[in-house]
Amino acid sequence: MSSKTKIVVLHMKEVIYTAIFLILAILMITLLFIMFGPKKDQETSATAVQSSEPALYTAGVYSTAIELNDNTFDVQVTVDTNHINAIELVNLSESTAAMYPLMEPSLENIATQIYSTQSTDNITYSDDSKYTSMLLLEAIKSALAKAAP
Repeated sequence: MSSKTKIVVLHMKEVIYTAIFLILAILMITLLFIMFGPKKDQETSATAVQSSEPALYTAGVYSTAIELNDNTFDVQVTVDTNHINAIELVNLSESTAAMYPLMEPSLENIATQIYSTQSTDNITYSDDSKYTSMLLLEAIKSALAKAAP
C-alpha cells in the first residue's frame, strides 16, 4: 500500500487576510452581543439608584452673567441630577482678564472645593481675592438656584 503525499501551498497573503477577517468577525459578534444583549440588571439597578436619591438638580448647563465696569461675562455651571460637574468662565474677554487677574485663579480655587464637597457651603478663600471670590461664589449659587428642580 502506498500513500501519496499531498503538498498544500498557502500564500502568506491569504493566511493574513483570513486571520484579519476572523478577528473582525469575533469583534463584530462581541459588539452585537454587548449592544443588544440582556440589559435588565443594569436597568433595574439604575432605577433603584434613581428612586433612592432625590434629584438635587435638573441636568443641564446654567449660567449667570456678571458685569464689571461695562464688561459682561458669564459663570457657567454644568450639573447632572446629583453632581456639579463643571464650573467655568465664559465670554471673558482678554481685556477683562487683564483688568481682573484674580478672576480665573479664584474660580479654580472655588471650583476645586465645590467639586470635592458638592456644596457651596464652607468655601474658603484667601484675603487677597476675598471680594472676587465672593462675587464668583454668588454667581455660582445663582446658577445652581436655576438648576434646582
